Amino acid sequence: MRLVIARCSVDYAGRLTAHLPSAPRLILVKADGSVSIHADDRAYKPLNWMSPPCTLKEGVDGEEGVWTVVNKAGEKLIITMEEVLHDSSYELGVDPGLIKDGVEAHLQELLADRIEILGEGHTLIRREYPTAIGPVDILCRDAEGKTVAVELKRRGDIDGVEQLTRYLELLNRDPHLAPVRGVFAAQEIKPQARVLATDRGIGCLVLDYDAMRGIEDDKLRLF
Repeated sequence: MRLVIARCSVDYAGRLTAHLPSAPRLILVKADGSVSIHADDRAYKPLNWMSPPCTLKEGVDGEEGVWTVVNKAGEKLIITMEEVLHDSSYELGVDPGLIKDGVEAHLQELLADRIEILGEGHTLIRREYPTAIGPVDILCRDAEGKTVAVELKRRGDIDGVEQLTRYLELLNRDPHLAPVRGVFAAQEIKPQARVLATDRGIGCLVLDYDAMRGIEDDKLRLF
């Protein structure tokens, strides 16, 4: 991971345009290629960002101090550096991933057991399907035999959509699985996450944990 603290301005050019005027900011460049711009507030959320796959070029067309980040859609994040205050890189290694709490793990178990909740004709491939960046919660096939990747959360926010987007990017490189579509499933999905998921062609599914536990109880009841 590369951390750069700099006085800079930022311009985004794509489906929308946005401008951040000059100010001191933190720029994170991660090993997955993502670039995000942070201020000293707003908790963990960046002011602007570019998700992978994307490319970063420094000093484009002889303009020193100008970073240009371009994604596969041709959208650009242009960072104009005025003064670099800090620039360092760290090797973090492979992250072991988030250990799910009891409810989230149980949601996964219940949904895998009752995969038809995703739609009639769905069949389970496996839970915790491994990828190079971590396991996909559930991988299954729909009634047409197409692959579906499901990311499960208790509370679905933008980070969860970003995580599923990265999984889909990897899974769709596998000719035995592609095309793979995504489903973002949670007990509660925030409006911003739903908008982002819809924009990326990812389906959303709100899960009723209590009802799913009731389904499980009915399955075990003899009379």
